[in-house]
Amino acid sequence: MKSKAVVFTAPGQLELREVSLRELDAHDVLVETFWTSISAGTEKMLFTGRLPKMQMTQYPVIPGYETVGKVIQIGSAVPEEYLGKFVYVSGSFGYTDVNAAFGGASQYIVSPYHKTTRLDILNDVSLGLALPLAATALHIVDLAAVAGKRILVLGEGAVGLLVCDFARLFNAELIAATDLSDFRLSKSSAHLRINVAQTSLSDALGTTLFDVIIDCTGSMAAIEDSLRFLNMNGTLVLGGYYERIDLAYHFAFMKELKILAAKQWALGDLERTLAIMANGKIDFKRIFTHYSSAWNGLAKAYETAFYDSNCLKLALSWKAE
Repeated sequence: MKSKAVVFTAPGQLELREVSLRELDAHDVLVETFWTSISAGTEKMLFTGRLPKMQMTQYPVIPGYETVGKVIQIGSAVPEEYLGKFVYVSGSFGYTDVNAAFGGASQYIVSPYHKTTRLDILNDVSLGLALPLAATALHIVDLAAVAGKRILVLGEGAVGLLVCDFARLFNAELIAATDLSDFRLSKSSAHLRINVAQTSLSDALGTTLFDVIIDCTGSMAAIEDSLRFLNMNGTLVLGGYYERIDLAYHFAFMKELKILAAKQWALGDLERTLAIMANGKIDFKRIFTHYSSAWNGLAKAYETAFYDSNCLKLALSWKAE
């Protein structure tokens, strides 16, 4: 079967091209994509050639791990109730003529059904696009064990915003957030919001100390600048993706700090996040600030998602125009 897909052909180059899907096996579903979203972190690093060299990241490659669509065909071992259901898919390796990292930006997707997440409990199934980032934020907050603690969140991109939301939900005592953008900070639920392009952390925080610092910037400079505001035996949670860890050791030495790296969501986090989405306690929709079509203006859409500081998340519609 053929499908149209976003393909990164070389660093800084992309196109919408026809690709070939493998045949469904007994445990597979065929998903017709309705929406995908563009990651300004991992996907940007793939686009610019900065991800570690592996077979799956070699060009040409289909990006994407944020896909919502409808199951239109099922394998013989898939429960019939899946047919016609909307699901979230975290990508696909079901292509025969192109690599996938992680293969979600495609008109049609072949995936084992147990790797999809059904969205039956959502009134608005497009919210499923927020599942991977929201589950990642949930996992970060779990690692931070925020209840009753003072939390400093660096960066109010989509993940940072959701980290603040979950920290509030799970009873953090105080949440402060930093960013370089007033627009991003305006969407934050933090108790204290600091534009570090205008005000230094020292001026904003004074003698305030925190139990946990959560980084969502990916910036070693931002992390290092914040460590003096960490309590003794405090925790630094790395919630971004980093090419290298490069921090002055004396901060870690003097504070006897703990460093935790958050990989992604843990087992069960997608389902927990889905339940929180369904109860409406957090506005997940607000992280989608830009929308575009997968069929027109694709290069501009990716440029906006990657380089426009006012774009938190860009959603692509795969519906026929």
